[in-house]
Amino acid sequence: MTGGADFGTALFGAFALLLVIEGLLPFFSPVAWRRMFERAMQLSDAQIRYCGLGSMLAGLALLMLFWP
Repeated sequence: MTGGADFGTALFGAFALLLVIEGLLPFFSPVAWRRMFERAMQLSDAQIRYCGLGSMLAGLALLMLFWP
């Protein structure tokens, strides 16, 4: 049963790292963060979905490459 605990620990660690990385831009450059969101508000729903799809596929590809 240690495999489940390892996966849970890795998932929690990955989520924590995501929060740290997501917080870097608004912490160091709130003006750039605000500009980025202003531009994102101008995108259509389809464009946002394609960005999300691309992000998920890139994440899956990285998992497949680096997961032990």
